Amino acid sequence: MNEELRMREDWIECTLGEVCEVNMGQSPPSSTYNTDGIGLPFFQGKAEFTDLHPVVKKWCSVPKKTANKNDILLSVRAPVGSTNIANQECSIGRGLAAITYKYGNMFIWYYLKSIEPKLDSQGTGTTFKAISGTILKSQIIEFPPLVEQKAIVKKIEELFSSLDSGISDLKKAQDQLVIYRQAVLKKAFEGELTKEWREKQTNLPSADELLEQIKEERQKHYEQQLATWKEAVKTWEENGKEGKKPIKPKPNKVFDPLNEEELKSLFALSNQFKWVKIGEICSVKGGKRLPKGHKFAENKTDFIYIMAGNLKDGTVKNKLTYINEDTYNELFRYSVNSGEVYITIVGACIGDAGIIPENYNLSILTENAAKIISTKSLYNKYLSFWLNSLVAQIRIKGSVFSATLGKLALSRVELLEIPICSKQEQHQIVQEIESRLSVCDKVEKDIADSLEKAQALRQSILKKAFEGKLLSEEEIAKCKADKDYEPASVLLGRIKAEKKKKK
Repeated sequence: MNEELRMREDWIECTLGEVCEVNMGQSPPSSTYNTDGIGLPFFQGKAEFTDLHPVVKKWCSVPKKTANKNDILLSVRAPVGSTNIANQECSIGRGLAAITYKYGNMFIWYYLKSIEPKLDSQGTGTTFKAISGTILKSQIIEFPPLVEQKAIVKKIEELFSSLDSGISDLKKAQDQLVIYRQAVLKKAFEGELTKEWREKQTNLPSADELLEQIKEERQKHYEQQLATWKEAVKTWEENGKEGKKPIKPKPNKVFDPLNEEELKSLFALSNQFKWVKIGEICSVKGGKRLPKGHKFAENKTDFIYIMAGNLKDGTVKNKLTYINEDTYNELFRYSVNSGEVYITIVGACIGDAGIIPENYNLSILTENAAKIISTKSLYNKYLSFWLNSLVAQIRIKGSVFSATLGKLALSRVELLEIPICSKQEQHQIVQEIESRLSVCDKVEKDIADSLEKAQALRQSILKKAFEGKLLSEEEIAKCKADKDYEPASVLLGRIKAEKKKKK
């Protein structure tokens, strides 16, 4: 006899509806909802599936459909297939189904976990996915004897416990990497990582000298812009003032140096460093919303509109949005160049900073971000690393002017403090940071790969369990020797008789 068939000789194939009670939820009138604890806890699905048991946020005084304690709650509307276990009697809305299996709900719960992707694929609907009670009840289950069901649950929980322990260790390692990354940045900008290098150098320019050099570079750049503008105005006038008059460049803003009181709130620097405001050494320019009447291009073009969702992990990623050439030309003032530093100023990821990668020179930046333009005397990578350091992030987050709107004003970016040092030391600091963080990146990837494998292993365990391949021959033999052992067909017959009697 085939080994697989021998192991499953007392199993039987049936449907979920044959072995379980499936109770589809129904939402009562919203007037019966409350947050005062009156009536039964009310669950609708979706957000309640964050833990083994749902978190009570709402009650219903006049429930229409209820679930009993220990019933399995399954989301039948997006997300389809997510499960939970009721830890008390509760009211259920139409986004849920309550599933009762009186012979051990954990066996059915694990079964539902194993077919979650299948359930999701069977969802239909234009607004959101949903499955019907008929579809849910028709799910095929390979049904083992009750003694084996209990043994399978025990084996799954043992394997999952070991797996969870390994996952917990991996997540701790992830958290430690985050702490280590911030420690690297902190030491870098305190001058610790370059201390030995600095002691071997001679005639390093001071931070004050660098500051003066940057100011000179910025002034020269402004004068060049002014000269270009004058030529553009002259050409515009010669052409009969056709079109819009060229916009005159604004002079660099003047900022007062940090005073003694402001310096007290910052960490002490070595003699070769100096605290300055970003606005003293950089220009901060906001992005732009797509103008009224303009649409995104339906197909890929040479011109990219960088959305806030593209600005992640210090670079530009995810699915890009494109615009046509006319739109790009109209928004040219808000273009960004490869190598420039960006910072997000709106949304959950407010304050995330990074560098525009290569091949993005024909790009417009969203109004939800800003670019920070520095001179050649300030390395963009140095600036980007500083903006992502814990010290800078705390000050950025503390500058959001509205908790409701969640927006970082450009003027506050200009006032953000940054420690500067000679160009040579900036370069060395960037090297020291990158050498350490590259190791972090590799370890982080290894951890992510391991977590992905752990999730795949979890699904593999469930798959084997419901194919009759999880228990060893010895474990099956032990089940068959149990005094309560009986074929699954006998158990199914008893369940059907109980259901018939209820009717």
